[in-house]
Parts: sequence; C-alpha cells; structure tokens
Amino acid sequence: MNCTGMKQFLPDLASGVQSVSVETEQHLRQCSSCAAELAALRGTLALLEHWEAPEPSPYFETRLFARLREEKARAAPRAWFGWARKPALAVALTLLVVTGFSLYNSQRGLNNSTVVVAAEPGTPVGDLNALDRNHDLFNDFEVLDDLQVQHDVMP
Repeated sequence: MNCTGMKQFLPDLASGVQSVSVETEQHLRQCSSCAAELAALRGTLALLEHWEAPEPSPYFETRLFARLREEKARAAPRAWFGWARKPALAVALTLLVVTGFSLYNSQRGLNNSTVVVAAEPGTPVGDLNALDRNHDLFNDFEVLDDLQVQHDVMP
C-alpha cells in the first residue's frame, strides 16, 4: 500500500469505523508521516468527543427573529422601485421613455400631416393639389363608371 491510498483510509482508521489490516499496519510501521497523521487525527477526534457546544443565550431566538423582520421590512420597498434609488438608472429610464414618446408622436404627426403648396391651377403642382382635395369625389366617379358599364351590357 502507498501513502496516497493510505490517506483515503486514515479518517476511517482514526474513528474506528475500519479495522486495521495487516497491510495497513505494515505501512504505518514503515511510513512515519502516515503514522503521525493518524495519531494527529486520533487526537483531534478525542478532543471532539469531550467538547461540548456552548448554549445560546436565552434571548438568541427573539433577537434573531426581530433582526429578520427588520431586514425584511427594509428590503420590501426596494422590490418594485429599487432602481429609483439609483439616480443614474432613473435618469436613463426617464430619458428613454421621453425619447420614445417624442419619436412616436413625431412619426404619427408626419404620417397624418399633408403639405399643401400654393400653386396656380393648370400647373402640375396645382393639378395634384386639386386631385388631393377632391380625392373622395373622384373615387365616387369610379362607381359611376362601373354602373355605366353594366348598363351598356344589359339589353
């Protein structure tokens, strides 16, 4: 048996879970470092057997639960608007919302606005302006054209 294989069994040997085999005993006689480590582990376990954990103070739980309630109450307002306490994030979010709203309104305004250029009738621009102003009227003429075609077909 080598030292690396022995170190896996040392905690079991020190606690008495595993019995010492002949091969292990020979290795411990020949290797002083493994024997010293086993002795140190046995000493540590002996100290732990006699050690008793100290009792907590009588008001430990009361103070613990009070502290937990304080921390929970302090953390609650930050749940939804915790970012508002950070000025850089609040300013950035505000600018983003204002910019988005203004872009939306400017695009909506561009789509609904019509530019009217004053031009004399008979010029190409004037004719286009007249067509735009009378768009609905000219659409109704198409319906009349369809009626005329159907009237001509019928005997």
